[in-house]
Amino acid sequence: MNVSKRTLGVALATGLAVGFSTAAMARDTLQIAGSSTVLPFASIVAEEFGSNFPQFNTPVVGSGGSGGGLRQFCQGVGENTIDIANSSRAIRGGELENCQANGVDEVLEVLFGYDGIVFASRADRGAFALTPAHVFAAAAQQVRVDGELVDNPYTRWSEIDAELPDQEIVLVIPASNHGTREVFEEKVLHIGCDSYEMEGDACDALRGDGRIIEIAGDYTETLARLDAQADAVGVFGLSFYDQNRDRLQVATVDGVTPSLETIGSGEYPVSRPLFFYVKGEHLDVIPGLAEYTEFFLNEMVSGFGSPLEDAGLIPLDDEERAEALEQFQARTLVSVE
Repeated sequence: MNVSKRTLGVALATGLAVGFSTAAMARDTLQIAGSSTVLPFASIVAEEFGSNFPQFNTPVVGSGGSGGGLRQFCQGVGENTIDIANSSRAIRGGELENCQANGVDEVLEVLFGYDGIVFASRADRGAFALTPAHVFAAAAQQVRVDGELVDNPYTRWSEIDAELPDQEIVLVIPASNHGTREVFEEKVLHIGCDSYEMEGDACDALRGDGRIIEIAGDYTETLARLDAQADAVGVFGLSFYDQNRDRLQVATVDGVTPSLETIGSGEYPVSRPLFFYVKGEHLDVIPGLAEYTEFFLNEMVSGFGSPLEDAGLIPLDDEERAEALEQFQARTLVSVE
């Protein structure tokens, strides 16, 4: 199922805003939820927005994961539904269909930067130099050993590769409600699976013996697991790792250390775009929604040398930023082809 974009005419947009339920006018504070990766960036922007636009209330930013935020976003139109869903992956066709089924026909996609997914462990434990094949071998329900497909026999990282730390395998990963999980599967597990000459469902089937811990909450819960289990390796966004360098050490992937530079250049292999989705029916109705979106895309807010870059965001280049702003101002909608 393909997702495409189309432009909502200004006259039509104005007409829809006029016809919007007056109940929504009762709410004058933006409501935002979704990706735990995007959460710290959106929180910074919300605070800056509140300071720079005193005529608007400071937006309320929550978490819940990309999938959770998009489910809330697609529940309908009106004051009891959120205005923006933050997401560390693009919206799926099925999610967009769910939006439309609930009367959310105007979904605007805003790309605002990039982030990397990193593997990190406690600073007082062994250092990891990982490959996708290593991670797949640690996580998969079945692997090939001497050419035969067998239930995963590995209990220590050093059994997979003698160069890895002699530590128990405990891998703490995001649950399926997180956009990070999809990128983890696509850019790590599936590539590792290919190296074992496996395919299909075997690439997604994870071991069920307690060595894989799925976290439905945010990265603070993943960090808490590492505090509780000394040998655990966790999956984080680069920005969260950067904020906790005193407690964590980061693994290389394919010999590359994740950083703003290696992710921005594409050298580090596990990176992804970051988005937020704006409910078009709430534009011109919920005070500050359009202004917040344009403020977020301002170079001083999310560009090079901005507070968001300081917080770990890899900014858009000038051309990408101009295109993102142009698409928003033209009310370009996401649609299912």
